[in-house]
Parts: sequence; structure tokens; C-alpha cells
Amino acid sequence: MRRLYFLFLPVYLFVLWLVLNQSASAGQIALGIALALWFTWAASRLRPLRAKPRRLWKAVPLFLHVTADIIKSNIAVARLILNPRRNDFSPGFIMIPLTMRDPHGLAMLACIVTYTPGTVWVDLTDDHSLKLHVLDLQNEGDWIKLVQERYERPLMEIFE
Repeated sequence: MRRLYFLFLPVYLFVLWLVLNQSASAGQIALGIALALWFTWAASRLRPLRAKPRRLWKAVPLFLHVTADIIKSNIAVARLILNPRRNDFSPGFIMIPLTMRDPHGLAMLACIVTYTPGTVWVDLTDDHSLKLHVLDLQNEGDWIKLVQERYERPLMEIFE
């Protein structure tokens, strides 16, 4: 597949160059070939590590949990914001120790946490602790347990 990518990309870029310039002169063809080859070479340096999920079927319950959590969080955040009498919520930062090391799993965890309204992934420290901002931080222990058990554990089963 990787070889097909490097065959397809320069051809695609070359054709795109000719279409955008609306010219098939010798100069445009030569410049199009040179640019297509150069951009393909430059893009080859940007290829990230390939993800190798091991237990992909574990993604189904994780997806359902994340979807349910996003819906619940939307409702909770809407109640916080739209209720003028309730202004006693307490935003805050918490540190959550993570055991996951796979960069793809960490990227997925960052997406999950950030997609969920009321939470934002702030930082991953050198000791692999997640700094998380929570809109209504009532109990740090509940948040730590939620992230570690509901999200991190299934992601580790998928990616590590």
C-alpha cells in the first residue's frame, strides 16, 4: 500500500498542477513533474508511525461509552450555563496519572477528553500525568477513576 501511495501521489499532484494552470506546455509539464516529485519526497518525511490496534472489537463498547458520555456532558454543561440561579460550579485543574504509553492511544484519549463538553486536555507531563481542566470539578477522585477506567483501560487494550 505504501508503494501505491508513492505512485499515486506524484501522478495526482502532476495532474492537479496541469488542471489548475490550464496549460499543458512543455514548461508547465516539466515544472509539474519536478514539483510533484519534490512534494512526494517531502511528504514521505511527514509519515507518522503506523497504528497497530490489536483488539479492534474493544473499540465498539468504547465508542458507545464515549457517545453516551458526550450526550450526558452536553446536557450537564447546558444546565450549568443556562441556569441563572446556579453559579456555584467550580472549575479546576486535576492531574491524572496515566500508564498508557502508546502515542496513538494517547492521541485518542486526548480526542475523547476534548470532545466531551466540560473537559479539556491541557498537558501531558514528562511523568505521564494528564493535566485536565474540568468545568465543574466536584470530586477529583471520580474524574481520575473515570478517565483511567472508562477511557484509558480500553484504549490500552486496543493499542498496547
